[in-house]
Amino acid sequence: MTQPQQRVYQAWKGDNRFFFGGRLIFGPDVKSLGVSVALIVVPVAFFCVFVAQHLRHRFRAYDAGYAILVVAVVYTIYVLLLLFVTAGRDPGIVPRASHPPEEDIHYDDLSLTDTPGRLQFPRVKEVIVNGMPVKVKYCETCMVYRPPRCSHCSICNNCVERFDHHCPWVGQCIGKRNYRYFFLFVSSSTLLCIYVFAISALYIKFLMDGDYSTVWKALKHSPASLALMIYCFISLWFVGGLTGFHTYLISTNQTTYENFRYRSDGRPNVYDQGCLSNFQEVVFAKIQPSKHKFRAHIQEEVQAPPANSAGEVEEERVGGPRAKVGDDLDIDGDLLNISQRHKHGDIDIEMGGGDAN
Repeated sequence: MTQPQQRVYQAWKGDNRFFFGGRLIFGPDVKSLGVSVALIVVPVAFFCVFVAQHLRHRFRAYDAGYAILVVAVVYTIYVLLLLFVTAGRDPGIVPRASHPPEEDIHYDDLSLTDTPGRLQFPRVKEVIVNGMPVKVKYCETCMVYRPPRCSHCSICNNCVERFDHHCPWVGQCIGKRNYRYFFLFVSSSTLLCIYVFAISALYIKFLMDGDYSTVWKALKHSPASLALMIYCFISLWFVGGLTGFHTYLISTNQTTYENFRYRSDGRPNVYDQGCLSNFQEVVFAKIQPSKHKFRAHIQEEVQAPPANSAGEVEEERVGGPRAKVGDDLDIDGDLLNISQRHKHGDIDIEMGGGDAN
């Protein structure tokens, strides 16, 4: 009975986690995604129960008070969707090779006394990007030359195109195919913090205009509002700072990895095409499809010759095993001719008529 053929995600060599039969791909630290969800949902739930619910009848025209509650719920769902889209899609993983690039392989020169040769190929190449040379490195793990702006993530164990960073709060690499959603998630979370903070402060203002004349009395009546305002203020330093930082990166067409690594090099940014074009490239350009079909069946591949075949090549070059086989065939042929001549008495003539021995 034949075993069912494996799918790509079942034999995946990276450290990713797959769900729903390979339809969703996460990083190995996907559990941290639950922490991020809790940090969003729990404060919003407190906001809806202890703040927004009391503001339903504050705006009597068209029952506008209900809009505060509806906006909080709908916008939170939108933020969570952005979070899951960022975390559950291929960030731009470069396919691995089954063997080193053959067109760049050569072997060490050998003499008769040398050991078998070793595989040699350049570890760095130069490619032209926007008319300027850019160095790309060879990845020992994936056995490919990384495309420009690509880097190998040590956590996911993959080469990722336009690698920005590995986000522990999302549990996924941030790269070419999910950077847009990551930026939208961070900026939307910033707006959500501002919204909850502002409405909580407004509720305190309404309490002061009513039966609670001082700020202290109003905060004692609604400690949840105070807790939400403190929480949102602290969160704004984090998500708001990220939003500002990545806005700067997009405007200059940089990645976090490039900004931290090449900040002191003084090298020109060959990818910068102007602020407007840079934003258009990140926010509005079409996202390329994934280079992997995780649910496809694995196709059998023809394996490349092993690395120690270099020795065989060199042996053939200097007269190795093939030459030896040819010599053995010649010796066997000579022995056969001698035996035939001996049988017909020709051996005496060739030996000068002496003793046959």
